[in-house]
Amino acid sequence: MLIVGFVLLWCPIIFVFLYLIFNYMIRGKNSVCIVVLGDIGRSPRMQYHASSFAAEGFSVDIVGYGGSTPHSIIKNSKRITLYELVEVPGFLKTLPCLFGYVIKVLFQSCTLGIKLLLLPKSGFIFLQNPPSIPTIAVCWVVCLLRGSKLLVDWHNYGYTILGLSLGNDHSLVRFSKWYEHAFGRMSDVNICVTKAMKKDLKENWNIRAETLYDRPADMFQQTSLPEAHKLFTKLAQQYEVFTNNDLPNSTAFTTQSKGGRTEWLTDRPALIMSSTSWTADEDFGILLSALSEYDEASKKENSLPQLICVITGKGPQKEFYRNKIAKHKWSRVKFCLPWLEAEDYPKLLGAADLGICLHASSSGLDLPMKVVDMFGCGLPVCALKFNCISELVEHGQNGLIFEDSQELCQQLKTLMVDYKGRKKQLSQMRNNLQSFQKIRWHESWKSIVLPLLEDKIKSH
Repeated sequence: MLIVGFVLLWCPIIFVFLYLIFNYMIRGKNSVCIVVLGDIGRSPRMQYHASSFAAEGFSVDIVGYGGSTPHSIIKNSKRITLYELVEVPGFLKTLPCLFGYVIKVLFQSCTLGIKLLLLPKSGFIFLQNPPSIPTIAVCWVVCLLRGSKLLVDWHNYGYTILGLSLGNDHSLVRFSKWYEHAFGRMSDVNICVTKAMKKDLKENWNIRAETLYDRPADMFQQTSLPEAHKLFTKLAQQYEVFTNNDLPNSTAFTTQSKGGRTEWLTDRPALIMSSTSWTADEDFGILLSALSEYDEASKKENSLPQLICVITGKGPQKEFYRNKIAKHKWSRVKFCLPWLEAEDYPKLLGAADLGICLHASSSGLDLPMKVVDMFGCGLPVCALKFNCISELVEHGQNGLIFEDSQELCQQLKTLMVDYKGRKKQLSQMRNNLQSFQKIRWHESWKSIVLPLLEDKIKSH
């Protein structure tokens, strides 16, 4: 019995030890495991990282949750492998708030840690932050066990997002801030999304990071008229706002030939677009108030076109706003809240007339990637003002910045008169985006991230 007990105790330990050594040897330094404690398909920046790693010869594992379909370049790459985490059990939502949160963190820590230890060893573990709990600590421990380097892409701060719902003085928010500070400094390489965040990380966190601005992927381009017409025909089968019958006295989105080329008919509604995760850091009440005022004004002013407002995305507040829209009697504004297929979203952006961004930023230090996508399509944007938005949206040059619903409404009226009368402000802002469109994600990634990795590989 003593021998049996000894074997049962030590065999698993020896097995794990040998397994870790074996995995340490079979994977080269040019390998990376990307960790997304969220829906992989709804994490475009991390998918872009994966495609760039693969393009530069790295073997790439992506660990995260399923749900949305990743970009085709991720699914079709022979160098990229997807690994889905076990979803958090639904019954945890019924537990008392703090207790349920602790159990959820323990569950995610175990499932993430086990998944990472069972994968082939990578030279780098690369995670997005937030969420920071429990991702940073778990990845740091795995790096210690396996001799990997830890990379962190700072999208925002987790504790500031938590503070939106709990308040900055809540004990859990204070713990989250301490945790993020403590384990964030354990990373080997850091990148961030703005110069303002780079400065804040250096001065307040003692973390040296390099700024890698979000840049549009190649799929975000201005949509040709034949492609746009095909897309609207497809959408008309699902959403009635894209049909002629729902837009009186309008030829909607049909095209005609003029002088040998195809052009939009001038008598059509303007298409404005926004995208969101329907979370607390975006107040779509601002947009609804602005559009309500626009709706009333357009009844009296013939120079204002009808609007189709498309808001894409999934999230907790979607049904709340869907109900608010349904209760209001709109006359000249139509809404569509779809979940678009991955290939349709950039095409619809490229066919739109104006983008709207309500991103407020919990920290004031990040930038909305949705605006980057819009700019990649040559689409001017009206964006809500916050601390560092000017690093992306230059007021009057590539878009306009507003502070409240009244200012947004005035901008909409000005630009929509411009749109219908084919005046120069809207088209000039679109022309000003041509220089932005020239620099794409991978080119920027190669100049900033790749040198950082090469230095670590040499010193490994």
